[in-house]
Amino acid sequence: MDVGLKRSKFRELHRSGCFLLPNPWDVGSAKRLEAMGFVALASTSSGSAWAAGKEDGQLTRDEVLRHIESLCAATDLPLNADFESGFGSSPPDVFKSVQLAIETGIAGLSIEDSDGTELFSKAESVDRLRAAREAIDQAGHDVLLVGRSEGFIRNRPDLKETIERLVSFKEAGADCLYAPGVTDLNDMKRIVASVAPTPVNALLLPPLTVASLRAIGVRRISVGGALARHAWKAFDEAAAAFLKEDILSGS
Repeated sequence: MDVGLKRSKFRELHRSGCFLLPNPWDVGSAKRLEAMGFVALASTSSGSAWAAGKEDGQLTRDEVLRHIESLCAATDLPLNADFESGFGSSPPDVFKSVQLAIETGIAGLSIEDSDGTELFSKAESVDRLRAAREAIDQAGHDVLLVGRSEGFIRNRPDLKETIERLVSFKEAGADCLYAPGVTDLNDMKRIVASVAPTPVNALLLPPLTVASLRAIGVRRISVGGALARHAWKAFDEAAAAFLKEDILSGS
């Protein structure tokens, strides 16, 4: 499918309703998800790192670019790239990295406000997101920009601060907002209301459900590294059975 068409279809998905955005970790899982009937995909930094024998955050920019390019080429579905914090120590570096990401054929990408361990200051986070916005605008392609605030998964589960950051990202040009790790439905409802009408992505974690998130106006729901984690768990169990010389079902 034409890249421009993928991007326009992806943006249209964000205009109303709620859609599921599963996270493949390689070409095979992307193709299987497409065959199952999903309408869009999102990469996962943790899942892709595990597939490469590394931990989350250890892939280089070049490795991530090759990975998301392979996913884009493998499927007709639009892909949102987990682009971590933008692969740059400064806003100009983020600008350059996003330029390179756009060339892979992605329909969207997310920029986090954390270096993988700690949050950047709000001011620095906004500057980095603005750099990503400028790179997209200068490229002239309809790539959707997601602003991610990581406080709930970086030991700073402060809803007030998270909302303030998301509002700042909206004002800096984010097309969609995301705070992974929020598990209280009322907190999610406050986030949705605080940034409306900008679409919100939610990470599906217990006790949240698709139905409850849809009901409060969440626009898209993803699972992060959960699919990869389940796949590796099944792999480990099967390999352990084989090591014990048990017969594997389906072999």
